[in-house]
Amino acid sequence: MACFDDDEDTILEEIPVFLSKNLQDNLYIFQYPTKSQTYNFENVSVSNCCIKPINQEVKVDFSLDTESRFYDQFKGEQLALAADGKNQAKGERPSFKRGIMDKQAFLSSRPLDDVTKYVVGVYADKEIHLSPLTGIVQLRPSFSYFDKEDKRNKAEQKALNEEDDDEELQQVTVKFARTSAKKAKERQGFHNLMKKSDEEPWCETYWHPRSSSTSELERQKLFTTNRQSSLAFALDPKAYLKKLLPNEVRNQSIDAVLPARVFSKVRLKSLPLLEQLKIILKDGRMLSFDEILKIFQDSVDPKVTSEKLVKTLPQVGIPIHGNWVPQSEDLYPSDTFSNVNGVKSELMVRARDYVLFRFSRANFLDRQKIIFDTQLPPEEATEILKSVAYLNSDKKWQLLLPPDTQFEQRYPVVVQRQDLVWRASEQAYNEMDYEKSPKRTRKRSQRDSKSYAAACPDLPSPVVGKSAKPIPMMILGVLIGRKSYSWIRYACVFTIVLGVVLFMYKESKANATLTADAGLGELLLFLSLSMDGLTRAVQERMRSSSAPIGLRMMLFMNCFL
Repeated sequence: MACFDDDEDTILEEIPVFLSKNLQDNLYIFQYPTKSQTYNFENVSVSNCCIKPINQEVKVDFSLDTESRFYDQFKGEQLALAADGKNQAKGERPSFKRGIMDKQAFLSSRPLDDVTKYVVGVYADKEIHLSPLTGIVQLRPSFSYFDKEDKRNKAEQKALNEEDDDEELQQVTVKFARTSAKKAKERQGFHNLMKKSDEEPWCETYWHPRSSSTSELERQKLFTTNRQSSLAFALDPKAYLKKLLPNEVRNQSIDAVLPARVFSKVRLKSLPLLEQLKIILKDGRMLSFDEILKIFQDSVDPKVTSEKLVKTLPQVGIPIHGNWVPQSEDLYPSDTFSNVNGVKSELMVRARDYVLFRFSRANFLDRQKIIFDTQLPPEEATEILKSVAYLNSDKKWQLLLPPDTQFEQRYPVVVQRQDLVWRASEQAYNEMDYEKSPKRTRKRSQRDSKSYAAACPDLPSPVVGKSAKPIPMMILGVLIGRKSYSWIRYACVFTIVLGVVLFMYKESKANATLTADAGLGELLLFLSLSMDGLTRAVQERMRSSSAPIGLRMMLFMNCFL
């Protein structure tokens, strides 16, 4: 048994393998997932074929045998009528020209985007010929005529609804579901893909049957024409491995396979100190000075000193109670947008600086107040708070690390310099808080002291009109109420009205402007004064004729008016 294990496997036959590149730019595989063993498309004729070369889409119309005893002609005519309708619109291309469903359309989809690892092989004359693929498409039945029927039915229903004038309006409550950044990106990518596919027109092509001479010539291109002998099997194992995996491939940097925002230690060590601190602060969110120093001494640069770090850190970081956080400009570069709602980077930088300022003055923050002050969506406000804080058990946002009093005592100059920066921006932040704070306003009374007649003209007109109220009362009192007044009373009324007119129009004459409602206001004011004078004259006449009780006359006058 041991002797059998030591023996090498016996080579039964050696088969040469050749690589053909004649069709490497035009070779596709058509897959039919719905095809069965009993029914295939080898002997079926094709009535039409279209392609979209850029998006690698194919549409094939396979003819149906309408004369077959297995074909329901009545159902086929119904489907054609449902798809195209009775009256074709001008310029619209019918799905079925003969008025019967005489074809079945198949539309392609791409199951794989990267087909570089797949080839097509042909075994002939004890040789294997491999051809690289351009793409793989799967063809499935397309029922676009059902879509046309639904579209036409919806258009007819919409026309009927527009003609119905008695339709009652109903209140509808719309709720928007929150979507994650990953789903939003996937949805946006799908919409862009569909838009790109719709913009590319279909190109009609000619379908060559399998038994045609053109198809046979194309199949011959699957075989290699230039058969050079390969020396791969004559090489020793080390030379063969070196030829198979060159040095530039084996020595590929690890950064090539890492994500874009992930840095290896080798790459981090090659960067200058300023860039190293940016990366460390962005990954750590909030770090104490001792933690930063330990990271450098253990993994990045053991020779770096604390004095050098203290001089460099203020250029890329911000101290908050002795701990260090990255600058907002490094987290939100210019000309970028947030992941959820697409907020501009400038707004995100201002909001984060405001949050850092508030944390320099308080130990806890409320998310609702931050949203109100910064006017950011809740998702972006939460993202900014998570960059420097966490939500504690009291539902308040607290800094990630406790204050580092030792650093503040060792380096008071750094703390004082940052405090000067906060003081310089404190006035602007306080003004922003004052503008955003709700101000108490006196609620206006529901009863307005002025009528609508006094709302339209300019300000002096209502005052003069009200002061001239005795004039219409005296005139209508003489005409209707049959009263008489002495010339002294006429002089007093005229003097009062003239004084009010001169006083009101002295300051407002230069600034008086006519509005569109000035004429209407003067008319309504005149009618209001006339009604007041008429009411007083009628009351005087009633008193002189029947002498009613004052309260009773007031009651009936109010009921009448």
